[in-house]
Amino acid sequence: MTNKETAAELPLYEVFIRSKNGLHHKHVGSLHASDAEMAMTNARDVYTRRSEGVSIWVVQTSDIIASNPEDKGSFYDPNDDKTYRHPTFYNIPEEVGHM
Repeated sequence: MTNKETAAELPLYEVFIRSKNGLHHKHVGSLHASDAEMAMTNARDVYTRRSEGVSIWVVQTSDIIASNPEDKGSFYDPNDDKTYRHPTFYNIPEEVGHM
């Protein structure tokens, strides 16, 4: 970082940590870095100081695409008109019991 650069001018990265094998990654915070390698190093130093994780993901915030809250109704519509997605027309043998 040069004298003219400040942390706010560097790209923002989101940090995700997996605490144990078999679990999913969780968002733990954000940081500024000049590139992905620096973001990974800084994420390790800041967010796993006490061996809190086994895996780190960093992703530049500008690369994240999110759904729009105003589109909630149409975007998450359950598509009830697609009956093939509902297993209501299958015959289950009595031997199977309750599923």
